[in-house]
Amino acid sequence: MISQANCKINLGLDILRRRADGFHELETVMFPVRGLYDEVEVTRTGAPGVTFRAEGLAVDCAPEDNICLKAFRLMQRRYGVDGVGIRLDKRVPFGAGLGGGSSDGTTVLLALNELFALGLSEAELIACAAELGSDTAFFVRNSPQLCKGRGEVMTPFPLDLSGMTLVIVKPDEGVSTREAYAGVRPRVPEVPLAERLRRPVAEWQGLVTNDFETHIFEAHPAIRAAKERLLAEGAVYASMSGSGSAVFGLFAGHEKGGRLKAVSPFVFEL
Repeated sequence: MISQANCKINLGLDILRRRADGFHELETVMFPVRGLYDEVEVTRTGAPGVTFRAEGLAVDCAPEDNICLKAFRLMQRRYGVDGVGIRLDKRVPFGAGLGGGSSDGTTVLLALNELFALGLSEAELIACAAELGSDTAFFVRNSPQLCKGRGEVMTPFPLDLSGMTLVIVKPDEGVSTREAYAGVRPRVPEVPLAERLRRPVAEWQGLVTNDFETHIFEAHPAIRAAKERLLAEGAVYASMSGSGSAVFGLFAGHEKGGRLKAVSPFVFEL
């Protein structure tokens, strides 16, 4: 079966505190971007083990460390699945804060659940996905979610951005998770993120913020410049997604879509 492993953007990202287990407690709303996706094909082969083939964009890890294979091994260990071929056509930029890898891993979990008729509940799939990473659980639901904890504690967050145009810009550099968290300064905002996001989108700028931006912009001026260009082009809201390096802008209406192609190839009508 062939699936589209779409990416996501983060609408606000508050780093609240460092936890005893070394992770950070955060709050963010993740929003699916269905127009930008990797293609993941999972088939039953009848032969023991797993085969894996990667196409498209090169990723910064050895094939045996790819999250698609980690997802297979998890499902093999838990549920005994075997005899699988996986093909990944990578299209979502990596090191971008768009969750492309997380989406790939979760897509493999969902495909194996279907191919082997495991009948896993949503809660079981979320638990499996959370074992793979922090953003992976989101893609089980793949709808706007207020995410807490490491990102795996989710509550549906009704959010309608229909009628807007989304532009994603990926500067020609990446930001590692380690770099992003090394410079962060946890804080608890006076007004919770969910409350700020309930205001009109036109009021978000400066109010709905990403706590990674300050130090990442200092270290990577090109990422700051990408956000500033989106605002200069008329975005009503622009932000870095996740830990970067991608930034995105939300534009009112659809009429600017053609012109915005000069800014980025990633332009989507919501």
